[in-house]
Amino acid sequence: MITVRMLFFAHLSDVAGGHELTLALPPDATVHTAALELERRASGFQNILAHVRVAVNAEFALPETPLKDGDEVAWMPPMSGGNGGTDALPLLTREPIDIGALSRQVEGDKHGAVVTFAGNVRDNARGLRVLHLEYEGYAPLAEKQLLSLVQQAQERWECECAVQHRLGRLEIGECSVAVAVASPHRGEAFEACRWLMDTLKETVPIWKREYFEGGSHWVEGPSVVEANAKV
Repeated sequence: MITVRMLFFAHLSDVAGGHELTLALPPDATVHTAALELERRASGFQNILAHVRVAVNAEFALPETPLKDGDEVAWMPPMSGGNGGTDALPLLTREPIDIGALSRQVEGDKHGAVVTFAGNVRDNARGLRVLHLEYEGYAPLAEKQLLSLVQQAQERWECECAVQHRLGRLEIGECSVAVAVASPHRGEAFEACRWLMDTLKETVPIWKREYFEGGSHWVEGPSVVEANAKV
């Protein structure tokens, strides 16, 4: 037998009864084997591979990906819908985002345009009054994905880019995510900034929990899942 550490995010942690658990699996186990064991343990995991993404040791994996003793397997629902140097601001932070500092990270004499975007916490969503938010992320993979997106944008538009995303509790009006792009001309800066923001919302493993009067829910792709519900 092998021992594998399972990590669960957003509403999957409610189904699992916690953020992690350890499974004993046969030596020839794959991601699919692990999924079958989870389905056996809880009804909320039924057909789990059809509606989640899986990562093994912080790399996206397929159902047939083999598992070995000591592996870390992350189960992630749909995501809530920086030049990488040593002096770069952290891609993920639990501190308030300083969009001015993010802009200064990309500015330079060769750039005539600097575009910034800030996503702030609003006080309403889906007809409900929002009290505050919580962001949860699978940090090892989220950082890799954010850095990859920054590098792709810089190569595609020949610009300088920086991204920063908050984790943890955020109050109304606080900045949850910021993007800064600098390029010689404004057209490329606007395009790169929009692409970065749209793409990170779809692909980076970060989830939003909205708290409102009477309860809370997870935002997973275009859907919401009631928090603590055993679905």
